[in-house]
Amino acid sequence: MQKGKLFFLSAWLLIFSCAHTPAPSADHLKWLNLVDATENLQKEKKPVLIDLYTDWCGWCKIMDKKTYSNKNVMQYLQDKFYPVRVNAESRETITWDGKSYAFNPSYRSNEFAVYVTQGRLEFPTTVIIPTDGSGPQAIPGYLEPKDFELIVKYFGEGDYGKIPFEEYRKNFKSTW
Repeated sequence: MQKGKLFFLSAWLLIFSCAHTPAPSADHLKWLNLVDATENLQKEKKPVLIDLYTDWCGWCKIMDKKTYSNKNVMQYLQDKFYPVRVNAESRETITWDGKSYAFNPSYRSNEFAVYVTQGRLEFPTTVIIPTDGSGPQAIPGYLEPKDFELIVKYFGEGDYGKIPFEEYRKNFKSTW
């Protein structure tokens, strides 16, 4: 009898503990695609931040886990940028700014990745497209949140094009 109760209680706990799955966290970066970013730019001008990655890139995965999952980074990017994630090796046609970009077999990458990096394909690469109409600004390599802060605030606070980066860097005070 005692074993039956214990078995029933154990089974009940197992069933209900498995049935409870936590709700998806609202605490994650909401990535857009380029089409959505383009539509949003028509409503409100903000810089576009592109996380240019590949599926095989280990540092891309680490940057996603450590940098893009950082609460300060997530909040700042949601407020000040249109964050977009693009697989550099996408075989789908990518449309941006009225132009179409196809997969280029000789680069083994999409022509869009070649365009935004000016042919310097390194992964991960953070690409920022400023609101002033200037070309994409590619920052190759893994960035810790503290290093990422300097770069995104330079663009997000509107100092890009107004203050030389080296001067901005000297006066920058990190808060993350």
